[in-house]
Amino acid sequence: MRRLRRRRWLFWLAVSPLLFAAFAVLQVLILRVVPPFTSAFMLASDAPEVRYDWVPWEKISAAAPLAMVAAEDQKFPEHWGFDFEAIDKALDHNKRSRRVRGASTISQQTAKNLFLWSGRSYVRKALEVGYTLLIEALWPKRRVLEVYLNIAQFGPGIYGVEAAAQAYFRKPASRLTRREAAVLAAVLPNPVRLRVDRPSAYVLGRASHIESQMNALGSSYLNDMH
Repeated sequence: MRRLRRRRWLFWLAVSPLLFAAFAVLQVLILRVVPPFTSAFMLASDAPEVRYDWVPWEKISAAAPLAMVAAEDQKFPEHWGFDFEAIDKALDHNKRSRRVRGASTISQQTAKNLFLWSGRSYVRKALEVGYTLLIEALWPKRRVLEVYLNIAQFGPGIYGVEAAAQAYFRKPASRLTRREAAVLAAVLPNPVRLRVDRPSAYVLGRASHIESQMNALGSSYLNDMH
């Protein structure tokens, strides 16, 4: 009996990672075509109300994805989920400074916000790497950016570019101007402390910098992304 139980434990110990991997692949494949009805970060939100309205790529102003890429991940069209140059710079900076700098790409942030929880544990980071690789392998780049635009947090309880456009500018995401998109992108490092509706001098300065980066990248920067 004892030997049989041991074999069962060994069997499930060996099979469990494979089952989880299959489940993760199925999740990512489904969400390639089906809009997510929520995200892990939305479920964990302590806001009294969560505002989230999915809109497809075609109903989002071209300024919005360009602003997010200019602010967060300018190598997004080129990399496979990880910007190793940015990671090296962040590690070097963090050795010399108490202020921690991150190097997460839009793909990593999409994986984390959609499937995982906030935190700095090795387990969460390993899962983030796995989901990022799956997203990059199974989704087109445009889908990654489309999902990110729809689930990113832009304020307490406000998720996605459509909910943010309606809440802050009283208009749909399709009508966002370059300046409005830049202001939304400017709060992404900390959308609870940084405000779109009452932007600080830091947010306004960051938005101006993002606008200049958008101009440098050019309106057609994301046109060839698939």
